[in-house]
Amino acid sequence: KAHMPNTLVCELGYRPPFAWEHLLEFLRRRAVNGVELVQNDTYIRTVAIGKYRGVVKVSNVSHRHLLRAELSPELLPVLVPVLSRIKKLFDLGADPAPIALQLGALAKKNPGLRLPGAFDAFEIGVRAILGQQVTVAAATTLAGRFSEKFGENFATETPGLTRLTPTAERVAETKIGDIAELGIISKRAASIIALARPLAEKRLSLEPQVDVAAQIRALTELPGIGAWTANYIAMRCLSWPDAFPYTDLVVMKAMRENNPRRVLQKADLWRPWRSYAVMHLWNNPTP
Repeated sequence: KAHMPNTLVCELGYRPPFAWEHLLEFLRRRAVNGVELVQNDTYIRTVAIGKYRGVVKVSNVSHRHLLRAELSPELLPVLVPVLSRIKKLFDLGADPAPIALQLGALAKKNPGLRLPGAFDAFEIGVRAILGQQVTVAAATTLAGRFSEKFGENFATETPGLTRLTPTAERVAETKIGDIAELGIISKRAASIIALARPLAEKRLSLEPQVDVAAQIRALTELPGIGAWTANYIAMRCLSWPDAFPYTDLVVMKAMRENNPRRVLQKADLWRPWRSYAVMHLWNNPTP
């Protein structure tokens, strides 16, 4: 495994079990071309916080129950927020025991399944909009085109990492046509801009807050953001353990239900860990 020269190395503990392979596969399938990648059992991405730029690599030291994070030395001034984002992305605060107890048989096949968070909230918000009614692979392709056009170029020593993730500030000033020409339908392009503007103006936060219900309401008031998108954002950006995108087709199929109301009723027994239930249903689409 190649290590970056003169890197900062930090170790972040977690409570086992930890389904690292499942989490890494989830991130690999959704990796934004140019911004992030998964290779050699390691998650790697570019980072921009304020004026500071660099690269982060995260790998699992399973026998010690910790993640090893390697950071570019340029990120030292923002070490605390970078580590906070890593903890959020890999759900290191989770305690698998009470979650498994509440989910029962659903959690037995993949013990320690984590809730993938967001290293960059706007990135995941865009991803949620691009993922509406399309496959994961199609959304990943569109996200790559989006980052190529609107992300700042950034040279790294890691082949494949070439740019920073697009910022809300940059996208807030763009036009629908500039996004639509990437093959993104105009309605979704408008939704992306509608999300970028309040984020850029600090009128909306996609960080974990006390009043998640208010954040979800604010999201659904934006054009083109319905219950599924808002709940996906709540799961990943707000780290909300009880979000439940009940209209998700894979979730409905796994639960053998085609009535959204019945899906919600059945999911009641998984409260307050319905986000984790969704991860298990996505990992085991056939019961």
